[in-house]
Amino acid sequence: MTADRRTVLRTTAKLAALTATGGLLAACGTGVPRRADPGALAAHPGTVDPQHTTDPAWNGGEGPASPGPTAPPQPTAEATAAATQSSAPPTPPPLPPLAPGTPVEVVNGPRTGKNVALTFHGSGDPKLATALLEIAEQRGAKLTVMTVGSWLDQQPQMARRILDGGHELGNHTQNHLNISAMTPDQARAEIAQCADRLQRLTGSIGRWFRPSAAQYATPMVREQARAVGYEHVLSFDVDPRDYNDPSAAELQRRVLSSVRGGSVVALHMGHQCTVDALPAILDGLAKAGLSPVTASQLCA
Repeated sequence: MTADRRTVLRTTAKLAALTATGGLLAACGTGVPRRADPGALAAHPGTVDPQHTTDPAWNGGEGPASPGPTAPPQPTAEATAAATQSSAPPTPPPLPPLAPGTPVEVVNGPRTGKNVALTFHGSGDPKLATALLEIAEQRGAKLTVMTVGSWLDQQPQMARRILDGGHELGNHTQNHLNISAMTPDQARAEIAQCADRLQRLTGSIGRWFRPSAAQYATPMVREQARAVGYEHVLSFDVDPRDYNDPSAAELQRRVLSSVRGGSVVALHMGHQCTVDALPAILDGLAKAGLSPVTASQLCA
C-alpha cells in the first residue's frame, strides 16, 4: 500500500468518528443542543425536548441553573374529604310527627298519658348544664332545652352536647328580654337570631319556640314566631321557680306536688339547686309512674 493510499484511509476513519460522536456539530459552532425535531418527539413520546424540559435545573446550557418556580402542593384525597366533612352542615335531628290537633301553643300534653316534659331554660354555667344532662342520661330521662342564643354564642359546643344525649333543643330568643313589650320587628329579630344559631350549629331551627320573660305568647309574638318558621309555641303548666334558688328538698317538693300526666315543667340550667334536686325529682316521677320525655315525644 502506497503512502497516499494510507493517508486517504486515515482521513476517512477520522471523519467517520467525528460524525458518530457529534463532533461535527461542535466543529460547526453549535455549543448547545439543537431543538429536537417535533415530528421525532411525536413519533417517540418518551423523548424530552430540552428547550421545554420540566427540570427546573435546565437553563438551555447557559451556565449554572437558578431554581425555577415550583407548583404548590396538591391536597391529598384524604385531606380534601376531611375538609369537605368539616365544612358540611350538621345533620338535623329526627323529630317524631306531632299528633293531629296539637295546638299552636302547647301548655301541656295529653292528661291521659303517663309522660311529662322537663324543659330547661338553656343558659348559665356549662358545667351545671352538663351535670344536669349526665344525671338525666344515667336514668334514661330525656329533656327539652330552650336555649338562649347569646348562650350559644358563648358555649356553641352545648348545642351538639344536648342533642347527642338524645335531648331536644328549642328557641328561647337571642337575649332573653321582655319580648311581649317589643315591636313586631324587634320580636322577630330576637326569634330569628336565635334560630340562626340553632340552624348553624345543629342543621335545624328546632320545633319549639318559647317566649322570654313570659309564660304565654301574645298574638303578636306567635305571629312573629310563625314568620321565622315556628308553628308551635311551648309554654308550661308547672313552674317551681328554681330561679329563686330554693333548697333541693323544697324544689323537689314543688315539682312533685304539682306534676301529673302531660305536665310541662319549667326549670333552669344555671342553678345548683336544680342539679342537686334532679335525682330526687326523677325518683319521684318514677314512683308515680311518670316518664320524662322530650316535648315532641309528649305531643306525638
